[in-house]
Parts: sequence; structure tokens; C-alpha cells
Amino acid sequence: MALRDTAIIGYAETKIVEKSEHDVWALGAQILETLLDKTGFEKGEIDGLILSSSMTGAGNCFWSQTTADYLGLEVDFSQTVDVGGSSPNGALARAAAAIDAGLATTVFLLFADTQSRENNSRLRSFANEWTQPQGLLGPPAAFGFLSKRYEHQFGLNYESLGKLAVAQRDNAVLNDNACEKLRKQITVADYMSSRMIADPVRLLDCVMVCDGASGLLVTSKSRAKAKGIDRWVSPIGYGERTNFKSSENVVDVTVSGHSVAGERAFKQAGLAAKDVGSFHPYDDFIIAIMLQLEMLGFCKHGQGSSFIQEHGFTWSGDLPLNTGGGQISAGQAGLAGGGTNLVEAVRQLFGEGGKRQVKNISNAVVTGIGGIPYARNWGTSTVMILTPDA
Repeated sequence: MALRDTAIIGYAETKIVEKSEHDVWALGAQILETLLDKTGFEKGEIDGLILSSSMTGAGNCFWSQTTADYLGLEVDFSQTVDVGGSSPNGALARAAAAIDAGLATTVFLLFADTQSRENNSRLRSFANEWTQPQGLLGPPAAFGFLSKRYEHQFGLNYESLGKLAVAQRDNAVLNDNACEKLRKQITVADYMSSRMIADPVRLLDCVMVCDGASGLLVTSKSRAKAKGIDRWVSPIGYGERTNFKSSENVVDVTVSGHSVAGERAFKQAGLAAKDVGSFHPYDDFIIAIMLQLEMLGFCKHGQGSSFIQEHGFTWSGDLPLNTGGGQISAGQAGLAGGGTNLVEAVRQLFGEGGKRQVKNISNAVVTGIGGIPYARNWGTSTVMILTPDA
């Protein structure tokens, strides 16, 4: 099976900063150099390059080609995955498929964005025509509507959301790569009193746009063994759904494509939510974490608030969640932000989490969210399940 034959042999990450002094290619070079040093591979052995979406590179129609050029890579397979924050998960799945199909043997996955330094994005489609003219300006407003709808249907305990915010911040304090501005502990009271951005979304519900990069080096298990590598992390389940419920005129916005993607990923992995060692959900807003807990079967739909009150989510809790702080408390490196959570999951499974190392490294679940469509939940939902292997 393509996924299970894949070996993640190295991971790398820059420090996340408010505004980078280096351009996006310099950050990419740093990631590549670190991966080569850690794995013992030579640059010439890399014959595949897969990039995530990037606000910096969004206007470049030759994004993967120019990145290969800047990094001095000559490859047999290159691709840019453009499903927003779901792109890092999607890149790993596509790398596994490329290796299995014989299109590449060793693939460099790069998630780099300097959106704060240089934002070249140009949103089109429904945004210009439908949402912005009506005053729906940006993701906070969209998630504000979503939160209000959830509250209307099920009720919503905002102190439960505050508990998640506090847990992620506690984790970020232990993460040297997290943005320094965010490495300060908070309380539920701090969360509740933080200023309103788009009612009921508060400041401490939201990510802060930052700059940074991360990446993985992926090959086949057989090639890893031939290179003398004796441990790696393997993907064992993956699900992806784009345009969930697009054929329906009226949908329940509190339900996302993670319900479908998660079911597929867990079935492939032979696991259930109760078996999860650590959970690394895409976290552009706190409410998104709670919805994913419901969609993936950790609790029933509409019972997220009570589930959160009953469990611990710091690195030492019974359900460790975004142990590096997630994007909300480590900083969102633009559209490469999903790589932050993916690399943290890999780090934990290698047993290299340091002061925030989780006990259960049997598996980790990483999710992605990509895009915010008009009158829907989110555009793309991904679920990746990983396990340590040798």
C-alpha cells in the first residue's frame, strides 16, 4: 500500500517570526540544508519536490519550478499543492503516491511562506462578488457566523473554547520555535476578556499571521533501509474532501468534510478516535478545533463543549493537542501554517518533543483546513494518520 510503504526520514522547521528578515527562498534553503544534515542524504539524491500553497508565491505561476531553481534541485517530479492550509497534508499524500508510482524516489516537501513580509495573494471567485461587498471581511467574520450558528443549534460554552486556548498556549511556552510574542501564558479569564474581533470571535480565538517554513524528507522504506536509516515515521491513513456538500443549496455549516475524510483515514489506519495518541488539528480559530473533535468522532456532534471540559489537552493531558502550540499560539506561517502542526506530530513520533514530549507515540492524527467558501464550512478538509516505524 502506497501510504504504508512511505518513510518520513527527517523533519525541519525554522523559528516562526512576526516578520522575516529573509525571503521565502532563503527559508526554504535553510529547511533543505537541515534535512540533508539530519538524514545524510545528498542534494542530488532528491528527485521530487512538492510545495504547499504560499501567499508569497501565490502570484508566481512557476512556483515549483522557480523554487527548484533557487534551491539548485534537478527533479523528476514537482508539484504545488494548492488546497490552502490542507496543502502540507496533501503534499505528504501526493509524495507517497509519486514514490509508489515510480515517479520519484526521494521527495522534499517544503512548506514556506512569508505572508507578513510579502503578501502576493489575489483572492477571486465569490470573495470579490459576494462576501466583501456585504462587509464579510476576512476569516474572523466567517468564523463568527459559523460560531453563532453552532451556538443557535447546540449552545456554546465559551469557557470551553478558552480551555483549548490556554492548553495550546501552555504548549507554546515550551516550544522554542514558536513566535516569541505568543510565548506567554494566558488564563481562561484572559481569553474571555480579550477584545471582540467579529462577535463572538475574540482576539485569542484567532491566529496571528507570521513568517516561517518547515519541511519533510520522504522516501520509500526500502531506500531508507539501504541508506542505513533505522527509524522513520509512516503515514497509515489519509482522507481528503474538497467542496463538501457543494450540490446542496442549504447546508449545515457546523458539519465539515472532516466527517468524510476522517472516516476514510481511520478505516485505512485500522484505528478509531479513542485510539489516538496525540491530535494536531488545523487551528486557524479555536472553534475549528472543537468542530473537528466532533467530526472525527471524539464526541458526538453538538457535544464539543462538554467533551472539552472533561479532558486535558496540554502535552501531558489525556488527549495531547497541538503540542507545539498550534498555529494560534506558535504563529501562522501563512498558507504553510499547516506544516507547523504536521512537523510537530512527526517530531513527537520520533520521540524528540523535549519538555513537551507526549507519552503515547503509537500514532498521531493531523488535520488540515483549506479555504473558506461562501455559505459553506471550509473548502478542503484533510486527515492524516501517522505512526513511528522501523
